[in-house]
Amino acid sequence: MAQTTLEFKPLTPELMDDFGMVLRGNFGAGCWCMFPRLTDAQMRELPGEGSVSPRRRVAMTHLADREPAPGLLAYQGGQPVGWVAVAPRSEFTRVVRSRATPPVDDEPVWVIPCVTVRRTHRGRGIAVALIRAAVEYAGKYGAPAVEVYPRADGERTGDDNAYFGTEPMFRRAGFEIVRKPLPNRPRNWLPRVTMRMVTTTDTR
Repeated sequence: MAQTTLEFKPLTPELMDDFGMVLRGNFGAGCWCMFPRLTDAQMRELPGEGSVSPRRRVAMTHLADREPAPGLLAYQGGQPVGWVAVAPRSEFTRVVRSRATPPVDDEPVWVIPCVTVRRTHRGRGIAVALIRAAVEYAGKYGAPAVEVYPRADGERTGDDNAYFGTEPMFRRAGFEIVRKPLPNRPRNWLPRVTMRMVTTTDTR
């Protein structure tokens, strides 16, 4: 049986419930993909009271009410099945500040920090399709290239390490390594490579 064609939609405030369906049951269920964007201190300072998860949702809803969107949702048969975050590197505070992901050069790259597929739809190539769609989307807004920082091996891992992807997955999407794992890294750091894919930019 042929698979239903995937449809990709930029996240908007009206699609936040669909976004929640994709995240439900995953490691990032309460994150709302705000973790790469904010430090722990910034998370605590989010407006509102009570649990941080609802405040993260509100923060992402505000981001979704702008152009370009903070990421794309994938739909199959009318159901939300996947999510990919993509934005200029400068918007991801943790990426910018992390010693594990220093800049390679002065190229104003965009970054994909997170790819998530619903458990019921994994193993169907949705993640790779989402990544390719994100690169195309970034190119439409002038990104010269998109960068990622996946694990440097193809070993299976838990959700807490899988959200930033693996090297083989990004290779299938068309990315190439521009920096190998950092030498002399602390033993508790996962080996991560820096990979990049050039976009077809659309100067608006």
